[in-house]
Order: sequence, then structure tokens, then C-alpha cells
Amino acid sequence: MAVITPALIITEARSWIGTPYRHQASLKGVGCDCLGLLRGVWREVVGEEPELAPPYAPDWAEASGIETLAMAARRHLVEIAPAAIGPGDVILFRWRAGLPAKHAAIVTAPERMVHAHDGAAVAEVALAPWWRRRLAYGFRFPGVGGI
Repeated sequence: MAVITPALIITEARSWIGTPYRHQASLKGVGCDCLGLLRGVWREVVGEEPELAPPYAPDWAEASGIETLAMAARRHLVEIAPAAIGPGDVILFRWRAGLPAKHAAIVTAPERMVHAHDGAAVAEVALAPWWRRRLAYGFRFPGVGGI
């Protein structure tokens, strides 16, 4: 297996750009949602997925009120302070205060990220103030930077 570096993670994330949004999917060029993007990057840079994602409805976070995405990230990634995020890191967002985090992206540069958003294709966008206000968690892939 190759050494896991931020550059490797970013290259793989960018290779998904243009993949159409498809709820629960994770197939480059065919379809994915934000979790599917993370799963696909994991498969390429780390290896086999450590667990299967259960079926989930588009409104799963609002319905459950549980930090399901953050808990899954904690099982397989290394949690870091959101203020410490950098290229190659995974970030989770909550749409509104009081709701669980339910959107994920991969940081590609200090002010950029790749994500899959409902109604669009995977894209690299600015990590603008709108996104920063909703940033809830930061994570690093295992093995990056000696972790």
C-alpha cells in the first residue's frame, strides 16, 4: 500500500469531480453522495471499507437527532480540532445549530474543499464563510502525518 499523504487524498478526491449526486451511492463517475465520496476515497487510499454504511434516508439526521456521521468518523478517522484542519482532512458540517452533522467534504487547500451536494455533481468549491459557520468536526485519515 502507498504511504497515505494529503496529496494522495486530494488527488483521489479531485478524481471524483463531475460524479453525479446519487443518494447512498459510491461509484466514481456514476454517482455518490457526500458519504459515498468519503467511502470511495477511503477505498483508494486506505483499502477495504472498515464497515458497511447502513441504508439511510435523506432526512436521517433530522429524524434521529443522533451524531451518527461523527460517531462513524470517530471509529475510523482521527479526530482533530476544526481549527486545525488542513489539506487532505475530512470535515463535517451541520446545516443548523442543534442538528447533527450530516454533510462531509475533503479539504483540498486552506480555503477549498471537494464535496458531493444534493442536486449537483461532485465539485471543488471555496470553503467560504457560509461553510465555515457550519463546520462541526475535523478528522484526519489514519496514518497521515504519523498519526
